[in-house]
Amino acid sequence: MRDSPGNKMTKRNVAHAMKATKARSTYRHGDLRRALIDAGLELAREGGPDAIVLREATRRAGVVPNAAYRHFENRQALLSAVRSAALSSVAQAMEDELAARPKKRRRADAARLGLRAIGTGYLRFAQEETGLFRTAFAAPQAEWAEHEAAYGAGPSGLDPFQLLSRALDEMVEAGALEARRRTQAEYLAWSAVHGFALLLIEGPLQALGPEEVEPLAARLLAMVEQGL
Repeated sequence: MRDSPGNKMTKRNVAHAMKATKARSTYRHGDLRRALIDAGLELAREGGPDAIVLREATRRAGVVPNAAYRHFENRQALLSAVRSAALSSVAQAMEDELAARPKKRRRADAARLGLRAIGTGYLRFAQEETGLFRTAFAAPQAEWAEHEAAYGAGPSGLDPFQLLSRALDEMVEAGALEARRRTQAEYLAWSAVHGFALLLIEGPLQALGPEEVEPLAARLLAMVEQGL
């Protein structure tokens, strides 16, 4: 039996309503920006920064492409927001390691463990969340410079670089690092650990298993601490 025009219209309305309900269920009212960032983070996990496409983010958020432009004028704007969120995740991983470090009675020992925890969290995140790690540090120089506030802060309000700087300051205060050696030490520590992370996730060290990576990482962090 053929559908009457009225039945066709009813089916069309039902299909439209179901589609709209699905879209609305994807994000909370008034929080489409967050939904788009979350979709961008999913894409980053799957394929790094190049995988973040505004149209695909809107599809995953369950809205039409034009809706995204209320919050992000172009792909670059979304990419910047996703980078910030990815950096926040890096900071969270570093703070988690800091919270889990063994308690030490001597301030100098606690400060040294703090620096190592910072590095451990950084390396662990790079290996476990490779796509987000690549995205977090793929920003052009201009993007880092345009943010006056912390770009990608963790729960403490500090971004990864600030967490590293604070750990070094605490080493100086505890007598574990000479004040004269503190100047720009974060650049040296960061370069060593970041370089090792890249070798692990996209360089010649990719084939190493955890049983090889963990002792190497421990030796690297000890070398950084002792060489500052």
